[in-house]
Amino acid sequence: MKTSNHLQITVVYSRYARKVSEHLLELLPATTVKDALLACQSFENFPHNVLTGDGYWSLGIWGKPVTQDCMLRDKDRLEIYRPLKVDPKVARRERFQQQGSRAAGLFATRRKGAKPGY
Repeated sequence: MKTSNHLQITVVYSRYARKVSEHLLELLPATTVKDALLACQSFENFPHNVLTGDGYWSLGIWGKPVTQDCMLRDKDRLEIYRPLKVDPKVARRERFQQQGSRAAGLFATRRKGAKPGY
């Protein structure tokens, strides 16, 4: 339940794939991203380097990248992103090489006897 003059912020964090932690915070106005991270009660579950700003973990509000000094607004969703293990372009290239050109792409499933591309 929202108290007057307070912001409702949701902090979302996923350390592992398919395991999402979501925390609802009620903070004072003029709160920054760093303040919200410090106020989160399950901060001990966050990796220590989220606050150091070493670039390993990144932060965003509703999918848009932000810095720790960004001011929060009511109903913001603060997201903590873990780094990618594999570059998506490299992964796609490797999948394509494994499948071969005939089994990949837009026209991978064709009716028997059809011309290529149809």
